[in-house]
Amino acid sequence: MFKWVSNIIRSAVNESVDKAIERIARDQYTENLFEMFPSTKKVGPISLMEIMMRSKSGLPPARPLGSHIRFSPWEKLLFNPVHLHRFPTPEDVQINTSVTIGKKARKPLTISIPIMIAAMSYGGALSKTAKIALARAASKIGTATNTGEAGLLEEEREAASLLIGQYNRGGWLNTPDKYSRMDAIEIQLGQGAQGSSPQRTAAKNIGVEFREVYGIPEGEDAVIHSRLPGVDTKEQFISLVKKLREETGVPVGLKIAATHFLEEELQIALEAGVDFVTLDGAEGGTHAAAPILEDDVGLPTLYAITRASKFLARKGRTGDVSLIATGGLVTPGDCLKAIALGADAVYMGTAVIMALISDQMTKSVPFEPPTSLVVYNAKMTDQLDPERSTETLVNFLNAAIREMELACYSLGKTSLADVTAADLCTLDPFIAKATGVELGLVSHEEQAQFFSGLEPFLPVMPGMTERIADTGEQPPAGEANPLH
Repeated sequence: MFKWVSNIIRSAVNESVDKAIERIARDQYTENLFEMFPSTKKVGPISLMEIMMRSKSGLPPARPLGSHIRFSPWEKLLFNPVHLHRFPTPEDVQINTSVTIGKKARKPLTISIPIMIAAMSYGGALSKTAKIALARAASKIGTATNTGEAGLLEEEREAASLLIGQYNRGGWLNTPDKYSRMDAIEIQLGQGAQGSSPQRTAAKNIGVEFREVYGIPEGEDAVIHSRLPGVDTKEQFISLVKKLREETGVPVGLKIAATHFLEEELQIALEAGVDFVTLDGAEGGTHAAAPILEDDVGLPTLYAITRASKFLARKGRTGDVSLIATGGLVTPGDCLKAIALGADAVYMGTAVIMALISDQMTKSVPFEPPTSLVVYNAKMTDQLDPERSTETLVNFLNAAIREMELACYSLGKTSLADVTAADLCTLDPFIAKATGVELGLVSHEEQAQFFSGLEPFLPVMPGMTERIADTGEQPPAGEANPLH
């Protein structure tokens, strides 16, 4: 019986395929079903679907989890193991993984590992259950989690031993009774997936508890402004930082979307006396944003961290002002490379969410996306097991740190913080010139000779000649001449 049914199905499929191939061969290309393949390849399947979404709604499609483009070529950076010229670290030596953020603050923030939970807000992004699970996991492993652009969720505060609160453009955590309960304050002026664009959550999508946490009156939308309310000049920003530092004593930092105006922004941050700077690269994730903001705005994390680290070094502020990298850091290797390029700590967001729901994805797929288990008011939010989520996230973070420790043994280091750009090489001459990491294609002694032959082919940045001529600015000792 089964063989008979199988033969019928095979015969029907064979006949259908034969007819389809005959029709494709016969029809003119402009009338051919096959035309969809080159068209889709030209436009791209993601862009094609987003064209359809725009055509249907007349609105920008709100894409979750940030850009699908991997702007930072982390895979072109490789660590240099040691054997004889410097010996590996003995296996019985413990690798130090702790980090102190805001060393100049009255109450610095010390975390056990250099990975923190990225800013993801209750209501604006995640469910209360997901936020509590994130906080519990962070507490178990000794790191910090972040409120995101939200109000004060009491259950999150209770579950998190270390909580970084965002002084945000919606104003929902911006009163002393709320921000004074934080272990650090991050002034949020922008993020990698959205720049500094305004955002709005419609009143119909805001539940009762959401309104209570945010303090939003019934019937009003939740609005994140493009500017921080009350901060329209750099002087006002400087005053705000000093006020928050004096009132709380905890580290007060700045979060911005990474930008080509990076050094100008950092100069003002230093004048304000910030304790840390969080740079969110163009790869940063979010609950939902217009594709143009995710794909076409910002600066990749790798280059932003490199530039910021060099700037702090030129100003003599390395160590005094902590540098936190975030945006598209997916693997332990990504995180350790960011630290090697100058970051003191990193945030992980999308990878953390994937770890949070890892073996619970089967509850949603194939009919719903896995994120429906954690997004506020999604179809399957109530099916998330918070205890299991806490366990899988702790496992993920433990494994990630263990991998970073293994790399340290091979590098001959005893602390994650001791890994530097000198422990890296790159396979790309342009990355070598931009980051100061040596090119792995030739020996240490041949670096200058190699690049001297490529000078005519390496780009001159527009305006750089005029900038040096006008200001007399020269690259600091040890850095490549930007004109070469």
